[in-house]
Amino acid sequence: MNELGPTEKPPLDSNENPAWLSEGQSETQLTTGHGPDGAETCDADRPAWDSKVQYVLAQVGFSVGLGNVWRFPYLCHQNGGGAFMLLYVFLLIIVGVPLFFMELAAGQSIRQGSIGVWKHISPKLAGIGYSSCIVCFYVALYYNVIIAWSLFYLGNSFQYPLPWEHCPIDVTTNDTVKECAGSSPTSYFWFRKALNITNSIKESGEFNPIMTGCLLAAWAIVSLAMIKGIKSSAKVMYFSSVFPYLVLFIFLIRGLMLDGAMEGITYMFYPKLEIWGSVQVWRQAATQVFFALGLGYGSVIAYSSYNPVHNNCHRDALMVSGINFMTSVLASLVVFVVLGFRAKNIALRCVAKNLGLLSLWSSYESSQPLGLDWPWINMTVPSSIPLAEYREWYSLHGSTVGPNITDCSLEEEMNKGVEGTGLAFIAFTEVMALFPASPFWSTLFFLMLLNLGLSTMFGTMQGILTPLMDNFSFLGRHRTLLTVSSCALGFIIGLLFTQRSGNYFVTMFDDYSATLPLVIVVIFETFSVSWVYGTDRFMGDIEVMLKWRPPVVYKYLWKYVCLLSMVGLLAASLLRMVFKRPTYTAWNQNTASEMTLEYPSWALAMIIMLIIFASLPVPIGYIYYTVKNNKASNTRSEEQDSQELHRELYSKCSSTEQLDPHHRVPTEEDEAHPRTAFLPLGNEHYRLLSQQEEEEDDEQDTGV
Repeated sequence: MNELGPTEKPPLDSNENPAWLSEGQSETQLTTGHGPDGAETCDADRPAWDSKVQYVLAQVGFSVGLGNVWRFPYLCHQNGGGAFMLLYVFLLIIVGVPLFFMELAAGQSIRQGSIGVWKHISPKLAGIGYSSCIVCFYVALYYNVIIAWSLFYLGNSFQYPLPWEHCPIDVTTNDTVKECAGSSPTSYFWFRKALNITNSIKESGEFNPIMTGCLLAAWAIVSLAMIKGIKSSAKVMYFSSVFPYLVLFIFLIRGLMLDGAMEGITYMFYPKLEIWGSVQVWRQAATQVFFALGLGYGSVIAYSSYNPVHNNCHRDALMVSGINFMTSVLASLVVFVVLGFRAKNIALRCVAKNLGLLSLWSSYESSQPLGLDWPWINMTVPSSIPLAEYREWYSLHGSTVGPNITDCSLEEEMNKGVEGTGLAFIAFTEVMALFPASPFWSTLFFLMLLNLGLSTMFGTMQGILTPLMDNFSFLGRHRTLLTVSSCALGFIIGLLFTQRSGNYFVTMFDDYSATLPLVIVVIFETFSVSWVYGTDRFMGDIEVMLKWRPPVVYKYLWKYVCLLSMVGLLAASLLRMVFKRPTYTAWNQNTASEMTLEYPSWALAMIIMLIIFASLPVPIGYIYYTVKNNKASNTRSEEQDSQELHRELYSKCSSTEQLDPHHRVPTEEDEAHPRTAFLPLGNEHYRLLSQQEEEEDDEQDTGV
């Protein structure tokens, strides 16, 4: 244990400080930082959380987002239910929690945003922070579009019946609109009324004026909530972080009363252990852990930098990770009881439709179709026939009744997994239309989505603003202007997503703009802490903060397990992109159905540019500071050589020593001619004096 005060750290040891890192700071100040000009700044000027509850709500609000509601349940649904959950917990413990703890500790220790933290370890690593800022900006661009969609649906929830309950009538033909009749009322409302979507990404279409207005409102809300920094956004967090949990519990209680709820929960938890042998499932589980905790964005670092120095960030890491996982489980329960109810209703409607066809058939035939003389079949009340018994009858006699009579399988409906916007804006809206007092449930649901989105959006914007204000003093002095300008720029660029083809660009950004750059960022973060800064040194810093040393297992998790896991995830993601051409799901208006299309060449070029642009600051920062340091080293070397030359030519001599009478002082005429060699000086004319001899000479000269 180092015998140091709470504000000191020892210089990097030679073993831990490679030559290329020698220009980095040799001391870390836990309670003071350094401004962009190198001047020491007092932490008293840095904003701080009003309470621990406020901080925890902010971290939970950022990490718990829309992905917990519509991505995690889908992955469970597609990848073995309970088996996927076990795999997720395993990766959360050995990769997620250690990396989350690392970011919390780094931000709290160095008390800077993402740029300042990695620049502190070495200026050559500053590019990591800039990459985090760029990715945060990418995410903010499309995430606020989802908030705009939620605002649109929230505004349409205050009417009865809900506008997506029934198909509209075409006034020209006085018949149901063909696109709606071929799909469903909820699909029609989403694709045609809300998005007015084109058939492919190639057809941009004009701007959607309603969505443009909703996007402006979304950015205005974010700007107003963050205009005073964490002081204003933290107050909003009290509502935006807690309200979604209230709504989820209300939906869970209501959902458990629905017919089909237990079938949905059973489907969710039934384990399929064979999925553990699939590399694709491991990749998806690791990616979900990665994004669920918000690693690499810089927002975790930014939030923790406002903490007191001795805050227990280890406990925070365990608590926030646990809350995040339990939220995912809670959201999955809600989703599966709702999907179970929806699947049961679709299956029962299928039974009613088939029995209607059989009844019509029996009215034209002299004899009843085979099997309809079963005592339990009541042709007049199809809803009274249990689904299991209908399926039993169909398994025995289905082959004899023709192709129009189909099997009605609840499992088949459950297997039709829905995720993302399809879950929130199609499947859930369809179910809520079946509830009594449907506008109330719709309002609750979209208020929940709005708050989930806003709480994550606040953290994402903090991941942009905090590093910039910490690193550039001018921006730090004009916080309000920076916040408003950032939101205005986000709105202008976000107009890309309010075109009729905007949903396809949202999908593109969601799938590709953040995934690879964030994985690259976290790889460099982990490498910097583990192998550049040194895990022992980092553990020592944490010990100074927490007053106790974290378990040694973290050292090996950071150095080997986390780093290798991230490299494996990066390799798997790259291979998937190379061997499987990127695709997107488009809506075809003519067939009223979804279809999978490949991205055109210009869209692939755009994806590649997004990834390169976000990853480029890392190598650029390294090269820039390497060249800069080499120039500085050459300059210092020349100055040292000049000083040595000066000392050799001119030395302070004792007053008792006599100059050689034959020695001639150079004249101006001599100086005008280049010298081929230095003047030969013997020991009688020149000798280097030790410090002690110089002091004795001074005493003789002054008479002391």
